[in-house]
Amino acid sequence: MVRWLLLALALLLAPVFAPSLAWAAGSNRAVSPRATVSLVSATQSAQKSTKGDKIRLGLLFRLKPGWHIYWSDPGDAGEPPVLKLTAPAGAKAGAFSYPPPSWLIADTVGDYVETGTVLLPFTATLPAGSSSTIAATAHWLVCSATICVPEQGNFTLTLPGGAGPSPEAGLFAAADTALPRPSPFKATIAPGGQLTITGSGLTSHAVKSAHFFPDNPNAIANAAPQTLRFTRGGFVLNLKPADKTIPRGLSGVLEITDPSGQMQALTVSPTLGAAPPAESATSWFVWIGAALLGGLILNLMPCVFPILAMKALAVSRLGHGDRRAARREALGYTAGSVVAMLALGTALIALRAGGAALGWGFQFQSPAFIAVMAWIVVAIGLNFAGLYEIPGIAAQSRMTGSFATGVLAVLVATPCTAPFMGGAVAAALAAPVILALGIFAALGLGIALPFLALAIAPGLARILPRPGAWMVTLRQFLAFPMFGTAAWLLWVMTTEAGASGALIVASGAVLIGFALWLLRFRGVLTSGLAIVSVIAAAALLPRIVPADAATRSALPDSIPYSSGKLASLREAGAPVFVDITAAWCITCQVNERIALEPAPVRQDFAANHVTLMVGDWTRRSPAITAYLASHGRDGVPLYAYYPPNHGTPEILPQILTPAIVRHAIGGTGR
Repeated sequence: MVRWLLLALALLLAPVFAPSLAWAAGSNRAVSPRATVSLVSATQSAQKSTKGDKIRLGLLFRLKPGWHIYWSDPGDAGEPPVLKLTAPAGAKAGAFSYPPPSWLIADTVGDYVETGTVLLPFTATLPAGSSSTIAATAHWLVCSATICVPEQGNFTLTLPGGAGPSPEAGLFAAADTALPRPSPFKATIAPGGQLTITGSGLTSHAVKSAHFFPDNPNAIANAAPQTLRFTRGGFVLNLKPADKTIPRGLSGVLEITDPSGQMQALTVSPTLGAAPPAESATSWFVWIGAALLGGLILNLMPCVFPILAMKALAVSRLGHGDRRAARREALGYTAGSVVAMLALGTALIALRAGGAALGWGFQFQSPAFIAVMAWIVVAIGLNFAGLYEIPGIAAQSRMTGSFATGVLAVLVATPCTAPFMGGAVAAALAAPVILALGIFAALGLGIALPFLALAIAPGLARILPRPGAWMVTLRQFLAFPMFGTAAWLLWVMTTEAGASGALIVASGAVLIGFALWLLRFRGVLTSGLAIVSVIAAAALLPRIVPADAATRSALPDSIPYSSGKLASLREAGAPVFVDITAAWCITCQVNERIALEPAPVRQDFAANHVTLMVGDWTRRSPAITAYLASHGRDGVPLYAYYPPNHGTPEILPQILTPAIVRHAIGGTGR
């Protein structure tokens, strides 16, 4: 009696647990000591159509431990399963969909295999209105570490009919979940086999291992290990080509495993590109030193010249004024530089962690930020010209103005990337947060270092000229570099938001200037008008609408940057010069005018058939950000020359001369 009750209970629960059974009810089963195989259906009937009924079927394997079948690309040996529909007449089977494979090494043979319970789904096309009985013949090779056995089976599946899923639908849902999905990351492959994957979050803390499985069995040495190394913005898998170079059109599945053991399988079709430079085990003390030196050199870059003008007045007082007050002022400027750099670094790290494709100078890709910066610079220029006084800046005994000046110095310095600085910023963005913030703090300290040294070293301060009436003239003169900076920011606005954006910036500057002029008068009415004027300027910011994306380049005979176009030119063996620039990057503009526009340089480009490709990073571009990251950079400018016939690309200095460019492209330079 108990036996009959248990049997009845099993029959009642079978429909509930059927989706999770390794072999659910379907066709007859082909059973061997190595595997049990059957044909199953996702639905109870085919979907009717006048062009042929469609139904999703699957070949279901339950493999014994120690045995495997082969993936779509079996590797060096083996064959994937094959199936043919034999009934109804005229029925056709589509290709199998394979779950991610495993890598199996036996001596010098590398195979890609499937183990355990494996469902290979496919779509079958049946003649319209055909029988509910489907017959198929399948062949497969099942292997262990020492032996392979060819097997086959003849299967007959009778569809129960009716709407809705079959009891085996859960098997198909699980199989679909496991299928590789399109990769969200950029993939490039060098002819030598370096597969580069770049994207947000691909750090040594998030990726424990990775392996690439090619669709083409003759693409790589399948038994060769794929060593993993990390670069700025991603990682590189070193694949060994089966021949001398990786064939064109490589595609396959990339499996990435995190430290917890979770694996994601991604389909990738890498474009042809150059391998990134090897990442050396550089000490973080070296990067912090490079950041300090880069920040110091940044004071010589054109971005910071207007802010240096602001400090020139204070510097002229350091040698002969109140030494204690001078030190406080220098410390205030240093604190402002360091705090602003830490704030920028923190924001950049947080935004990149959230998936944003940003780099150094990202705030200048915002038209609203440019507008506010232009108004601040105009306000400072009017102060120097004598229209009004800012107590925090004019009084040498207060730290507030110096702190604000240090903050401003960092904000306007970001369009430039000084020598030693590019690698330091890239290292910071790939480092743990504490070390990253240390690098950004060193950058800020480097910017403030000259003024800090003058404040704490009396010997240096004594060589400065004595204060006098000349300082009034100097202050008025220094208003003009500030107005020049405002004009530059207005031009940048035209590239990001068009003429309407420039008009808004100019109108806001007038309102800000009017408010500052009103400060000359005491009274409730004038103070109220000044506040209203500032509010009116702020209300203009939401009206700035970014212009349609367009590549901006003053360089003649250039083409816009495109990863696909670059890959096709490289595949054809053509030489390419890539200029990654931005309107707000003063160094970029100077380099273009001095080193890329002169007629002799253009003649060398033409004579050597070099394609000049310009990537405009004025506005946000994930493609250009990824390209910068692939070369270990997180800011502009970047100049890369790709020699003809797939030669190794050369990264040029950030400060260009015509001789450097002409020598690189094979002209008559240095």
